[in-house]
Amino acid sequence: MEMIFKLLRDIARPQWIEILRLIKSSTGMSVKELAEKLNMSYMGVKQHCVELEKKGFLDTWRRPKKVGRPEKVYRLTDKATPLFPLLDNELTMEILEETDRIYGPNAAEKLLFSYFRKKADRYQKHVHGDSVAEKAAALARVRTQEGYLSECKYDRDDGLRIVEWHSPFQNLVKTYPTVYGMETKMIERLIGTRVARSEESASGLVKHIFKVNGTL
Repeated sequence: MEMIFKLLRDIARPQWIEILRLIKSSTGMSVKELAEKLNMSYMGVKQHCVELEKKGFLDTWRRPKKVGRPEKVYRLTDKATPLFPLLDNELTMEILEETDRIYGPNAAEKLLFSYFRKKADRYQKHVHGDSVAEKAAALARVRTQEGYLSECKYDRDDGLRIVEWHSPFQNLVKTYPTVYGMETKMIERLIGTRVARSEESASGLVKHIFKVNGTL
């Protein structure tokens, strides 16, 4: 907790928090893109990004363009990780490991299954709608409030999908790989149709995609 307070002191400026949120909800952004989103001047945004880079929250890479030289793009560093919720802290991992040790193999997975079942019950109070699309949009709004940076999108090529730029389980799943499957089943239950989960990554940023196979 003390480390988080130190991080918050480092990024006390509201523009910095918004810059970090926008970059997190992307696969990296240029100063020009950030300036357009924030309705700020190019030089103003650039100064903020330079200061965040000096403090260790951002680094850069060169994104190829179809025409011309690659452009400079900002991305988050590991230092920014504690600013977004994670459910794999030391206490959580120790509890799950002790559960397996005391009650036998798969006991921790049963505990996680119960967690997602109760989480679905909590979500159900907020996820309403006459169509799959309305339910998906309601779910995305609730999960955004929890820090998933979730969006419900639809277009002709990709159909209906929920896109999330952060997962609190991203490290937990390394030890318990069934977690993402449990989460997907929970989403299917909530919106009432089958969902296909996939991930895309670029420059260290991961996008979680839940493609909805139901009818709009």
